[in-house]
Amino acid sequence: MATATERIPVLVTTEEKAMIARMAQEAHLSMGEFLRRAAASFHPGEDEKMLEGMIEQMVKTTAQASDAIEDALAFVEASNERIAAMENGRAR
Repeated sequence: MATATERIPVLVTTEEKAMIARMAQEAHLSMGEFLRRAAASFHPGEDEKMLEGMIEQMVKTTAQASDAIEDALAFVEASNERIAAMENGRAR
C-alpha cells in the first residue's frame, strides 16, 4: 500500500466530526482510514441503478397487490350478492 502524502481539506460541522470520530472508533480505524474506505466504497452510479431497480420492482409489486385486492373485493361482492339472493329465496 502506498504511503499517503496528499491532503484533502474537508470542512464539517462539530456534530459531523463527532459522528465520524465515533463511527471510526467503532470500526477500530483512524478517522483518515475510515474516510478513505468510505470514499473508496462510494459508487453513485451503481447505487442509483440499484435504487432505480428497487423502485421499479416496488411499482410492479404494488400494481400486482392492487390487482389482487380488486379481485378479492369483486369476489366478496359476488359472494355477498349470492348470500343475499339465497336469503331472499328463503324469506318467501
